[in-house]
Amino acid sequence: MNTTHTDTAAVDLVAPALDHRTAMRLAATEYRRMADHLVALEPGDWTRPTDCPAWDVRQMGCHMVGMAAMATGPREQRRQLRLAAAEVAAQGITPLDALTGLQVSERGTWTPDEVVAGARKVGPKAARGRRLTPGFVRRRRLPAPQTVGGRVEHWSIGFLVDVILTRDPWMHRMDIAHATGRDPVLTADHDGVIVGDVVAEWARRHGSPYRLTLTGPAGGTWSSGAGGDQVEMDAVEFCRTVSGRRSGEGLLGVEVPF
Repeated sequence: MNTTHTDTAAVDLVAPALDHRTAMRLAATEYRRMADHLVALEPGDWTRPTDCPAWDVRQMGCHMVGMAAMATGPREQRRQLRLAAAEVAAQGITPLDALTGLQVSERGTWTPDEVVAGARKVGPKAARGRRLTPGFVRRRRLPAPQTVGGRVEHWSIGFLVDVILTRDPWMHRMDIAHATGRDPVLTADHDGVIVGDVVAEWARRHGSPYRLTLTGPAGGTWSSGAGGDQVEMDAVEFCRTVSGRRSGEGLLGVEVPF
């Protein structure tokens, strides 16, 4: 458990708070845990529904592999974005829905064994591709604005590379654990760092006094200011709440992107 005072200062460009070396350590570990979690599933687990209504566990695994594939290098990224843009134009859906839908549909015939094999193969390549993204690229602004909690904001490429592309498989690993009733592997030196980064961003986004106690291996205690909301809950459930998977009241209604 850690006790931390968080900085709630606002910023114009959302950038990673973690240093690149730490972020890449988390990325490599999360890709391994993603594959290991899929390996441990039983045959009946793959058809269970998830908190993402359009996907069962197998389809969520296909998305996880597809998103990791996009991180392997610029060529695959451009290919996926080009095809997703065509879907946006044809169907009038959001770019993110088009992209994730593409990742699932391209693997629509994959068996669970193929999903597992894909996760094991792509993880190291995705970690390397992200690690080698140059600093001058990471400091650039993403071309398209993002909408979080109903507000439009701009992200640096580094926020996507260093933060979001790790939070995404992490949260989906929690989704699959929730769907199948299988406990995820959680450790302070990995999951605790990811959760702590989420908490710091959540605090910055709401900017209000609070005291937060999160339980479990990934938990800790954080605070800012005097008074304010006092919250105690499981660390994973906190992340599920601020991601929008569960409804949250008060400060727990402040969204953090995953």
